[in-house]
Amino acid sequence: MKKMLTILALLGLSGCVQVDKYSEVVKSPAPANLAGFWQSQGPQRELVSPEAIASLIVTPEGDTLDCRQWQRVIALPGKLIVRDGDWYNVTVKREVYSAKTQADTLEYAGMTLKRVERPTAECADWLDKHPLQAVQAAATASSAAGGSTGVAPDGRTPVVAAKSPDVATQAP
Repeated sequence: MKKMLTILALLGLSGCVQVDKYSEVVKSPAPANLAGFWQSQGPQRELVSPEAIASLIVTPEGDTLDCRQWQRVIALPGKLIVRDGDWYNVTVKREVYSAKTQADTLEYAGMTLKRVERPTAECADWLDKHPLQAVQAAATASSAAGGSTGVAPDGRTPVVAAKSPDVATQAP
């Protein structure tokens, strides 16, 4: 009976992507059809409000920024990975979302995003203040040292680690 339950549990989890340490995630370069700026168009069930906007920024190198805004900006840097031919975004919070493209549409985190020419002004502002490479390096170093994954107490907003408290920053 125990063997049967173990086998069923393994079969049930076989399609899942699990991340234990963000520092061990190896990012993959983005394919041309996935790299770029993606944004929700209209209300999305996964967002807190019909006025909320979801954006995903994917660099050709495989760095990502999951940026959601309504009354404030919540931005989570991440890494693009590929597993068994399927693409996923792993955020610094170790959330894993599949990313499937079809023409200029992206199915991501239960939402449908459309390709756009540039990010929203708020997400672009966040990127200006928190370059992805610096945030990725801080989150990876912190995770490798056994610390947090670079996520603030609110559980969503990444923190750029620093030695002195006046240098650490958190997204607005």
